[in-house]
Amino acid sequence: QVQLVESGGGLVQAGGSLRLSCTASGRTFSEYDMGWFRQAPGKEREFVAAVAQISTITLYSDSVKGRFTISRDNAKNTVYLQMNSLKPEDTAVYYCNANRSGEGAYWGQGTQVGVSS
Repeated sequence: QVQLVESGGGLVQAGGSLRLSCTASGRTFSEYDMGWFRQAPGKEREFVAAVAQISTITLYSDSVKGRFTISRDNAKNTVYLQMNSLKPEDTAVYYCNANRSGEGAYWGQGTQVGVSS
């Protein structure tokens, strides 16, 4: 089992920044690919960004590319999502995800991000 705890959400004005953190426990963090997803009210959960076990490999959705940066610190068992130039459409609950081949995905409880116009 992997336990994931997100933090760093809040309410900001458009154009502002937030950094989300997700700290993992229970298994060897460096063996998991890590990702961030988000779910806005009335919408399905969608992919935001991911970072592979080898942290030089990252992937972003088109909607956040160039504004968000995902990174990980395997020594701290933590994955980050730096969000810059936030837009009202970025408002959502953000979820941390851990996965590796042959094992089910793990999810955190989510952290709320609100962006006012």
